[in-house]
Amino acid sequence: MRLVLVGAGHAHLHLLNQAGTLRTAGLDVTLVAPAAFHYSGLASGVLSGALPSAAARIDVAALAAAHQVKHRQTTVEAVNRSARTVRLAEGADLPFDLVSFNVGSTVEDPMALVGALDVWPVKPLSRLFDLQARLEAMLRCEGPAPRVVVAGGGQTGFEIAAAIAGLCARHGRQADVTIVSRSSPHWGPAAALASLRRHLETRGIGVLAGEVVAREAGRCGLTDGRSLPCDVLVLAGGLVAPPLISGLGLPTDEAGRLRVTPALHAPDDPAVFAAGDCAVIDSAPRPPVGVFGVRAAPVLAANLMARARGAALRAYEPQRRWLSIMDLGDGTGLALRGELWWRGRAALWLKRRLDLGFVAAARSLRPGA
Repeated sequence: MRLVLVGAGHAHLHLLNQAGTLRTAGLDVTLVAPAAFHYSGLASGVLSGALPSAAARIDVAALAAAHQVKHRQTTVEAVNRSARTVRLAEGADLPFDLVSFNVGSTVEDPMALVGALDVWPVKPLSRLFDLQARLEAMLRCEGPAPRVVVAGGGQTGFEIAAAIAGLCARHGRQADVTIVSRSSPHWGPAAALASLRRHLETRGIGVLAGEVVAREAGRCGLTDGRSLPCDVLVLAGGLVAPPLISGLGLPTDEAGRLRVTPALHAPDDPAVFAAGDCAVIDSAPRPPVGVFGVRAAPVLAANLMARARGAALRAYEPQRRWLSIMDLGDGTGLALRGELWWRGRAALWLKRRLDLGFVAAARSLRPGA
């Protein structure tokens, strides 16, 4: 049975490692993904200058070769579910019996700001690493630090702003960063958010209510007519699934994520599976956080093998509470789990241990490691 894996996200990295077991179950596996995967948990550390970009990079091509998985280093442009084929970017059609999507998310850009001068979306992560190089070039010039506006008041926006402040500090400069949030941030306990805002204010980061709708040289405009000085605009707003998912012709949620059953397949097409940021379980919706792709991976592997064998599928039950740790770009972190939180160096130490451990395990060339 032909299995096509589209994307090399957290869940599919696990499937690469289990390729031998998948073959034993009768699955002929082909991966369609770029040659490298950049791990999101370490992205802010790279942006702040604390880590080299190589620390977050996983060589997908090497993993596929080591596990004897056919690898097409390209992207999928469209899916023909009735013909059971995926259309590759170069125009070729790849047949499948089962297909699984683990393609992550992209940044919402309703005003089509991407493409304007110095507008940087946080996804794909390779753009974030390009942003770091751009900011470093600006910081090496004489004069004040670049004026940065981060559009998005969620956890991602705050973490990106903190990372940029950390990069400025490494160059001996005081940051000039404004987070523009559509609404009052509510993604963590009120006490934690208040503590974080006070901490960020001392490092040159402010928070402003509004929404960025325009970009011109040296400024960006808000919905209420205000205009902010802006040398660099970072888009860190709502995360949505890539257009490929909506193109499947299957039900999606308001963020374009494929609606799947607890067994991780589309209710209307049992041959289509998905996990991670691009999917949502209707009965247990969760935000697009990497931990869910990691935890879903063993269930996804088991269910793909069960489908090949004609066996019963397992249900994935995402946890109700999860640990999330922000890298604050100054050697400290903010850890959140439900209503519990703590900020300090110990939080960042734990984050580094978990994230570097994941990357090390994903890079392993030992089948089943």
